[in-house]
Amino acid sequence: MSYRSMLDKISAISRDAGAAILTIYNSDDFNVEIKGDNSPLTAADRASHEVIVAGLERDFPEIPILSEEGIGIDYSERKGWERFWLVDPLDGTKEFIKRNGEFTVNIALVENGVATVGVVYVPAQDKLFAGVVGEGAYTVEGDGVAMPISVRTTPPEEGLVVVMSRSHPSPELAAYLEKIKVGEALPVGSSLKLCAVAEGRADLYPRLGPTMEWDTGAGQAVVEAAGGKVVTPEGKPLRYNKENLLNPYFIVSPA
Repeated sequence: MSYRSMLDKISAISRDAGAAILTIYNSDDFNVEIKGDNSPLTAADRASHEVIVAGLERDFPEIPILSEEGIGIDYSERKGWERFWLVDPLDGTKEFIKRNGEFTVNIALVENGVATVGVVYVPAQDKLFAGVVGEGAYTVEGDGVAMPISVRTTPPEEGLVVVMSRSHPSPELAAYLEKIKVGEALPVGSSLKLCAVAEGRADLYPRLGPTMEWDTGAGQAVVEAAGGKVVTPEGKPLRYNKENLLNPYFIVSPA
């Protein structure tokens, strides 16, 4: 199966998951639990996970799945995986709870530690970001046509548009920003921060705080498909399926 065919299938799955999320999002009330790592969990996280896993197992029964809301898979089992689906069923649960619409469904194909195919779907906007590294990236709004996207290689004269987290400010970020010329700070939730760079709406996203692999896999694939890069402050690319699934700090920018 070609990467583009895979992208079409996971795009459809992400939209189905988004519909399940919106059913709960648009309800009068929903319960919020707190997980062991102190992060929030809602019924929408679980509903999206179930839709995605069912879709992936139906369309790609031979490819294993690593999902934030799935059962923990020991490294001794997954370290031999040459390819797998990396899933965040609802990225930006805090944004979901705030009802600001900035939450996403993330599905990425990881091959030999590299995110090669990615879909980031924004249910509240009915907007899809998708990409295959080396083949390009695009967005689709609603039932519209796919529109190619690429990173912005010439920043505005007044300074860089820098994407920042709505929910995770850090002293390290403040110190980093003092060293560069910032023209505009753009607060954005979830993996939409990576997508803002991918579509040329922003020039830089420095993440100097903790994230997990499922938070970044799909977004990194979209950014790199759009001509950008996602690297550590030392210039090393993010790798996936590590024994510890915590990401290092990273910087998203045009290549």
